[in-house]
Amino acid sequence: MNSTQIFGLQFALNLIVFALIVRWYIAPRLSAVPLHAALTPLLLLHALRTVGLVFVVPAVVDPNLPRDFAVPATYGDLAAVLLALAAIAALRARLAGALVLVWIFNIEGTLDFLYDIYQGLRLGLTDYQLGVAWYIPTFVVPALLVIHILIYALLLKRSRDYRTHLSPTLAESRV
Repeated sequence: MNSTQIFGLQFALNLIVFALIVRWYIAPRLSAVPLHAALTPLLLLHALRTVGLVFVVPAVVDPNLPRDFAVPATYGDLAAVLLALAAIAALRARLAGALVLVWIFNIEGTLDFLYDIYQGLRLGLTDYQLGVAWYIPTFVVPALLVIHILIYALLLKRSRDYRTHLSPTLAESRV
């Protein structure tokens, strides 16, 4: 197998394994807790996307790695981190607009990954020396994509119930 085939196989198999972990172990446990408490640890995992900043560090990846991939990947991850942290703060404070922030984070984070995948395929990412950064698109991205899907599912199924978990003042003001 060549590096592109190995890359694709790792991505696909890790996506399947992470989906099974979420389906069998994580989702059932999160269904038993309030929405804000279920979303917080998922957002915390995305707050670790600072690892994506290495794509602009020449000492870590091939200095010839196309900037058309590296720059959007880096700053898309940074935006996702900042949005995830803002959403966590809003959820923990039980702010009325917290779920809007979670939606914004989840849309931005998903689109960032999809664009990075597109750019990586278009530019032949596996033709460049990624070093340890190889594990970001083959291990971290599949895991976090599955988490994005879980967040969408939670938001779509349970966001109506969120109002009952707002602080009493906020919940009363919305009635």
